[in-house]
Amino acid sequence: MTTSPMLDIDHLRSWIGREDIGTDLVTEDLARKYHATLDLPGEAPRQGETVPRLIHFCLAQPAAPTARLGPDGHPQRGGFLPPVPLPRRMWAGGAFVFHGDLRVGDEARRISRIEDVALKRGRTGVLCFVTVRHRVEAGGWLVVEERQDIVYRDLDPPGGTAKAPPAAEQGVHQRPMKAEAPLLFRYSALTFNGHRIHYDRRYVTEIEGYPGLIVHGPMQAALLCNYAGELRGTPPARFSFRGLSPLFDDDAFALHAIETADGLKLWTAKQTGPLCMIAEAAWS
Repeated sequence: MTTSPMLDIDHLRSWIGREDIGTDLVTEDLARKYHATLDLPGEAPRQGETVPRLIHFCLAQPAAPTARLGPDGHPQRGGFLPPVPLPRRMWAGGAFVFHGDLRVGDEARRISRIEDVALKRGRTGVLCFVTVRHRVEAGGWLVVEERQDIVYRDLDPPGGTAKAPPAAEQGVHQRPMKAEAPLLFRYSALTFNGHRIHYDRRYVTEIEGYPGLIVHGPMQAALLCNYAGELRGTPPARFSFRGLSPLFDDDAFALHAIETADGLKLWTAKQTGPLCMIAEAAWS
């Protein structure tokens, strides 16, 4: 059963080329709260010091009035992003090239552009993929190039039972983790993310049909990127990630990593469970 109207792909593709620009200040307060939220080692960065990679997810985020949020907590559709009429929206993956570092005190400028809108068919029906390119600059210099992959899809059919994927392999490097509700709430606040699947248990279980609060994909990516930097002693020059299965707030999970010819392969996985996210980090 589908709950969605027909998609007018030509109309949705008319969003290709649209741009959005935002600016924000990398404050010492943001660096302190980000450091505390992710339990990063050492002291939080001070004025003029380098901040962690992927902290730019917290910067220059759209600030739609509360009255203009949709029922899922996202801004109503049809602004910068195309108005895809599918009920579930997820950050499916992304890729980054780091040309430098942001520092406390920098004024960051984000330039975002819709690069592509495409339809595919998956297990649950029609999928709509929106690709966004972001450039983050500071002091007139390019710091980060990012490709963001967003997927829209229908709700799972009632009574459907997907085949359970096999348990993930164990990494040579491992770090046990727990992503409970306070962590999800704090990360949502830092990124100004109103998506209710991350903090509203009644909504996520009764409306979207998940068994618990969903751990943010970008936060998993940030944990893996920071873990890669800790293992190598320096942050990667390139990083990419892709979500494979949802991770919930009551799941014990771990960060995993193994060495590759180009750098590190990393992933998150539930204990004795499947892969949740895979990532690659490279230093050249």
